[in-house]
Amino acid sequence: MGNSLYGKGREAFLSGDISWDGDNIKCLLVNTSGGGTTYAVAIDSDQFHSDIPSAAIVATSSNLTSKTVTLGVADADNVTFPSVPAGAYSEIEAIIIYKDTGSSATSPLIAYIDEATGLPVLPNGGDIVVQWDNGANKIYKL
Repeated sequence: MGNSLYGKGREAFLSGDISWDGDNIKCLLVNTSGGGTTYAVAIDSDQFHSDIPSAAIVATSSNLTSKTVTLGVADADNVTFPSVPAGAYSEIEAIIIYKDTGSSATSPLIAYIDEATGLPVLPNGGDIVVQWDNGANKIYKL
């Protein structure tokens, strides 16, 4: 698929429904092609966390910290997913960033990342650390 911002997420930014530095922003580790239930991204029509099959979600992060928005570039501290269990997943192929409203049905999807150093990754019960890019575009650029 390639790294992309969700179309409905871009709409939510433009309408003021998402504030990168003011909202609770989290990440998901997702199974897209391995064993078990998978998620097939529909970048222009998927809108909410509930559009992702719960069985395809391997792990959920805590809120991102130290978020910045300088020059339209989203950045935050690296994310650690502690003790990600080995299981029915052959690999984790994608990271999804979303705004957590407390309800899966109203938590908008922001970004889909499947091209990054370390992806895909095989969970083995240990921590998985997502190290955001330190280049000009950081996590993503609007």
